[in-house]
Amino acid sequence: MGRKSMKESRQKEIIVACYKLAKKEGLENTSIAKIAQSMNINPSLIIHYFQTREELIYGLIDYMLAKYKGIFNVPKRSNKSAREILLEVIDHLFSKKWNALFDDSLFYGCFALTFRDHKIKIKYKVVLDELRKSLAELIEASVKEGSIQVAHPYDVADTTFMILDGAYFYVNLLKDPKQINEKLGEFKPKVLALLGICEPNTN
Repeated sequence: MGRKSMKESRQKEIIVACYKLAKKEGLENTSIAKIAQSMNINPSLIIHYFQTREELIYGLIDYMLAKYKGIFNVPKRSNKSAREILLEVIDHLFSKKWNALFDDSLFYGCFALTFRDHKIKIKYKVVLDELRKSLAELIEASVKEGSIQVAHPYDVADTTFMILDGAYFYVNLLKDPKQINEKLGEFKPKVLALLGICEPNTN
């Protein structure tokens, strides 16, 4: 048990170093040798835990996709209504809190690998399906609470993420932070309208 825990801890340390380096220099410029240099260790130690760069990239993607789920972390959740939790999560989705969880350039760099690697494609699909399911469950909870009326919660959750994916793909082409916030602010009311909620955008 102790040996396994130590291995997992060491692997996590290497993956985090890989993430930081790839975020700084790009996935295509991230090698085992450079990661080892950034950690001040011998490359053979990384190879001991990840036999190939491909295996390390799989670990990196698992780590990165797991960060996405943090968008559903709502402080003092037990003290809030289902509707309040739902609105807070939607606020996270269309705000800087979503951006803070991961690096967009690294996300798209890894996403490009889905066109060539079936295993990576499956990893992305599993997590993105989980995100949709989690949002649908929040919508269902609000419906049961009687605070909103939505006939098909999963369809609304799916549409929300389609809007979100399109929004972030576009705003990544913009440079002005103010313009980015304004554009995201245009998309959030569209999602609220799907939920039958008419509230001012407070981003």
